[in-house]
Amino acid sequence: MGQSFSDSRDGSAHLTGTRGSRVTIVGGGVMGLMTAYYAAPLATSVTVIDKSRVGDPGTASFGLTRSVRNDYLDPQYSRLAFEARQLWLDLQERAGQRLLVDCGCLNLVKQSVTPDVDASYAVRSFAVLDDLKLPREALPGPALAQRFPQFAADGGWLDVDAGFADVAAVTAMLRSVLPGRGVEFREETEVRAITRSDDGWQLQTSGPAVESDVLVITAGLGTNGLLELIDGCSVRFPLSPDRPMQSKYFIPDPAVRDQYTEAALPVFAYLDVGIYGHPLYAGKTPGVKIGFYHPPDATAVPSAIKSVEDFVAECMPGLRDAETIDVAEASGVDTCFYDLVGDDEFILGPLPGDRSAVGGAFVGVGWRGTGYKFAPWVGRVLAQLAGTEGTVYDISRFTPGRFARGSQTGTLTGGTT
Repeated sequence: MGQSFSDSRDGSAHLTGTRGSRVTIVGGGVMGLMTAYYAAPLATSVTVIDKSRVGDPGTASFGLTRSVRNDYLDPQYSRLAFEARQLWLDLQERAGQRLLVDCGCLNLVKQSVTPDVDASYAVRSFAVLDDLKLPREALPGPALAQRFPQFAADGGWLDVDAGFADVAAVTAMLRSVLPGRGVEFREETEVRAITRSDDGWQLQTSGPAVESDVLVITAGLGTNGLLELIDGCSVRFPLSPDRPMQSKYFIPDPAVRDQYTEAALPVFAYLDVGIYGHPLYAGKTPGVKIGFYHPPDATAVPSAIKSVEDFVAECMPGLRDAETIDVAEASGVDTCFYDLVGDDEFILGPLPGDRSAVGGAFVGVGWRGTGYKFAPWVGRVLAQLAGTEGTVYDISRFTPGRFARGSQTGTLTGGTT
């Protein structure tokens, strides 16, 4: 693994404002680690505080695989996913190891399941890819059967520059690289008090106190608890937990196993009925991972598919007789859980309120079950905010201020819902 990353290509060299700043990041998941990565080259110090440990299998940003795709109904999310992918590719190149598995992402449609094909997620998201001129392929029935015979469907719409992230590899890379960039980890450390004074921040913890100029909170569902520690910060975010209703590995017969690995099978989804799946990742996962959930970026339609078994029986007949095992039982680390937001948008930017109370504090939370793929972009944005209190990206849509008291674009909630 290459660890002597130069700073000339990591997207932070222009952030001259970070030089001389002490940055503290609370939350050591992938968003916090990516923020540390981009902020570190020009900051005086970067400290990451986590109540558990970096790479804890119990955290939301861990697992074995996470989808990386561009196929959203909303063009802005597609554009940002494309931007994030370029950052992923840069990280991968300089790490000298595979972080992304580019097997594509296939959205399925079967008329007997969802009769209104034109209204399907597959067709509508493909239109967004088409408008943005991103690599894509339409595979009507015969072409789908020839290209991906694992599926029994009437059509597939392929997001070509897509696949999944090797989460363990990403975590290990960041964990090994960040100390060399001057980042200090404070693990298994509880934050007990947060005080602002003299244009800086002091955090009382279960260990030594931490002083910094800039505070970044990337603590997932623990965010509101931290905001309660800040005098003068009245905003709370409408966050709620969620996770798939089912997540199972389907273990193919050894005779056909090669048809279901990442070399032959793309990431796949039928979001209209709440299904997503990942191929068997050779040497890493025991089978094809299929989940059944309420997708945050699609409206589920009535159908006969009520489980992963129903989906397999209808759309992947080659796995009907496969051995199955619950993902949590198989690995304990490849499950997913999400921090949903009341208005279904990311929360990213400065904490709203009087500068004397919250100046120099920034937050990133509410990734809606789809955020992992955006991690390097989120980290770069938060690093820019930490350094200059601004960013080259338009993040007005994601402003935390929409939940401030009296906001015209959001409402205040009293805590996590």
